[in-house]
Amino acid sequence: MSFCSLEPCRFAFRQCISVSDASGYLLLLTRSVQVINNNILQLKNTIIDKTLTCASETWILTKRDRMQLDIFERKVYRRILGPVYDNKKENWMILTNKEIYASLKKPTITETIRLSRLRWFVHVQRVGENRIPVRVLYMNLETTRLRGRPRNRW
Repeated sequence: MSFCSLEPCRFAFRQCISVSDASGYLLLLTRSVQVINNNILQLKNTIIDKTLTCASETWILTKRDRMQLDIFERKVYRRILGPVYDNKKENWMILTNKEIYASLKKPTITETIRLSRLRWFVHVQRVGENRIPVRVLYMNLETTRLRGRPRNRW
């Protein structure tokens, strides 16, 4: 497999489709059956989080990617937890981000990905020196990239 192949893009696209399908199935389940929020959160943790973080040890997350993952996670949590009735103001309100994270006491999806990458790094450190992941980690490339925009080569 060459580095220029489109296979990583196809894999990421298939993974996004499977995550959206999983969140759709979860929402259908919450509508059809009156399930307690704790059970729905456990389903979210097992279905969506595992599908979303599949092979996340190899991802290079930019700031925008982290932001989009957090937004998606908060959307799912808001859908599960629903609006809350405020007795003082006598109206319904949507939970803020701080209130969501305070009520869940669970690390965010980006923190989970960061911890899994750290766990993978520790694993690579422990394996033998002749293994491929260790050689790739400490590989020193002798060439450098050209500066600026890539040239058009037809």
